[in-house]
Amino acid sequence: MPVPDLSQPRYDQSTYLGRLRHFSEVTDPRNLLASDAELQAAKALVQAHQSGAATPAGTTEEDLWRAKRLVDSTFHPDTGDKVLLPFRMASFVPTNVPIIAAMLAPNPGVASIVFWQWANQSVNVAFNYFNANKTTEMSVAETAGAYAGAVGASCTIAVGLSQWLARSTALSAGARAVLSRAVPFAAVAAAGTLNVVLMRQKELREGIQVKDAAGDVVGKSQAAGAHAVAQVAVSRVVTAAPALFIPGVLMAQIERTSLLRKFPRLAVPINLAIISGSLLAALPCAIALFPQVASLPVEKLEQRFHGIKDSRGNPLDRVYFNRGL
Repeated sequence: MPVPDLSQPRYDQSTYLGRLRHFSEVTDPRNLLASDAELQAAKALVQAHQSGAATPAGTTEEDLWRAKRLVDSTFHPDTGDKVLLPFRMASFVPTNVPIIAAMLAPNPGVASIVFWQWANQSVNVAFNYFNANKTTEMSVAETAGAYAGAVGASCTIAVGLSQWLARSTALSAGARAVLSRAVPFAAVAAAGTLNVVLMRQKELREGIQVKDAAGDVVGKSQAAGAHAVAQVAVSRVVTAAPALFIPGVLMAQIERTSLLRKFPRLAVPINLAIISGSLLAALPCAIALFPQVASLPVEKLEQRFHGIKDSRGNPLDRVYFNRGL
């Protein structure tokens, strides 16, 4: 049997297609069906294989890769701890679909906008917290402050845009309809970006651990922290765009069909199905924009890293770090 290297992803992470295949497996909601016993067995199998210990008789290469998939989907790469179930990346779609559906409801009142933006940003805070780089952790007070800032910004942006749209007299009915679909995305994109920055601000201030190719820590870098936070912010915006735009466009067409005129109650399940499909497709595509194990040449780091050598005395030209998800 070929001996796979389980310290690395199954697919080539230097290509977008390889990253897409990898993250499609990691974010697959079917991973959530694995029991705790299966997850612990998968972790033990991966650790045994990586340490060179004997694996159970009859273990196939596919068994090893399935175990690796469950480990990558469930356990944090920095700490090795299990990520809380609702906030694993495999939970992203089932956790977010009902919130997005509510945010896209037509003609929302101020109270509805505030509540669902609060719910959305609360979930985003949790995903950012549980999936961030854990080499620089925020305190409870710092996390609470970041949470308050993210929720406040989200509600302010969403309500402000909605009120501006409602008061605008220069827009035609068609333009207002188009812009009303864009308001949730604009609010989510702006507040989501701020959410990532606030929740991971300590990585910007203090930096994150960077390593050499052998995995040895060579220091903490603010430049690497900024690089990681920026990439995660971009991927979150790209994730949200299809789920906030496509359902509205498709439902506007579907509602004109004889099917929904005859069976109007089908509108809700069809809308949920479209939102789920959009988010399920967008999530791995967005995360795969950048490798999870990012790298930077030492010249782009702080001056103290220039000319640095690894533990064997060899000059380093690149460092590596977990950007988080």
